[in-house]
Amino acid sequence: MKRVYTSIIEEHFKRYQQMIFLVGPRQAGKTTVSLMLRKYGDRFFSFNWDNLDHRKIILQGVESVANFTGLNKLTKGEPVIVFDEIHKYGKWKTFLKGFFDLYKGRAKIVVTGSARLDIYKKGGDSLMGRYFSYRLHQLSLAELGRVNLSNKEINETFKNKKNDFEKLLKNGGFPEPFLKNNPRFLNRWKTLRQEQLIREDIRDLSRIQELGQIELLAEILKHQSGQLCNYTSLANKINVSSSTIRRWIKTLESFFYCFALQPWSKNIPRSLVKEPKIYLWDWINVDSRGQRAETLIASHLLKAIHLWTDYGFGQYGLWFIRDKEKREVDFLVSKDKKPWFLIEVKLSAKGGISKNLLHFHKKIKTKHAFQVVFDMEYVPKDCFRHTKPIIVPAQTFLSQLV
Repeated sequence: MKRVYTSIIEEHFKRYQQMIFLVGPRQAGKTTVSLMLRKYGDRFFSFNWDNLDHRKIILQGVESVANFTGLNKLTKGEPVIVFDEIHKYGKWKTFLKGFFDLYKGRAKIVVTGSARLDIYKKGGDSLMGRYFSYRLHQLSLAELGRVNLSNKEINETFKNKKNDFEKLLKNGGFPEPFLKNNPRFLNRWKTLRQEQLIREDIRDLSRIQELGQIELLAEILKHQSGQLCNYTSLANKINVSSSTIRRWIKTLESFFYCFALQPWSKNIPRSLVKEPKIYLWDWINVDSRGQRAETLIASHLLKAIHLWTDYGFGQYGLWFIRDKEKREVDFLVSKDKKPWFLIEVKLSAKGGISKNLLHFHKKIKTKHAFQVVFDMEYVPKDCFRHTKPIIVPAQTFLSQLV
């Protein structure tokens, strides 16, 4: 299954010599994408830190990898070399810095990891200027219909299948359960993935010892996706301090279990500026129909702003808006620190456009304001041509992202 990230990496290989850091959740498809890179070099090599034979080659140093891949010989083209999960090696930064500095321009280098490669501070000198990072997400509705890159953020070509949208709602966006489309497999996969995340990844790559309590926190967050995060309340439920809860949520974010949205406060009198909202990366873990719909939209928007930023269109942010009068809009996307468009998520189009959406659209002067609903059929029209608040089908809106 070709991914949009294959096109991104292909474009990177044509333009830049920097290493690629491909980061994202466990089982989101990083290894599959990296294996698809075989055709972009005369020779392809993949070193996985979890493979003992590969680990031995890496531990023997830069020259060992160069000898194995033939970089010390005059050859016709550049090999593609993938280092998978190498951040588990304590001296990974020193190794990559030395390797890149010696063989810059002689190899296409890709580094992948299921934990964020920048959260580990060990390993020597900075890699600044030696890599570009790309954040890989699970499948989205737009990617299921279009994997070629556009020269702008919003796409106007429409390829949508209702069946794909229903499968995303039911199975989530991780490739294996999406493609299998089997509820029994999905249930077993969800359980195993969470166990591996907490009992293996977090245990091995962090200093947290209280795995039972952080597992309880992860379970509580499933029922609070899209809600304001009250650290004191969570601390009381798990019997730890608020500062510990903050640290553990940061850890869960680092391992792509959840993400936090901060409130937008510029140009909003009496805005709420303290508590963030927490969303799960994988909306399939959210049972409530309304919360799942909102989490699905949040995950799609996060994927879009990450790709737009990583690809160089600008600097994008994802926020929510809430003031002390409790007026709230679910999402605001900013571009280069300026408001761009608002999104309010509803299950139904009944009741008309939200008064809060109208209020904040006028207040902060966004270019677009969408009320995204789940009970309307797909319409093959560009909703971004509208500059006044409008109700749009979720399938139409999502198909124009990435």
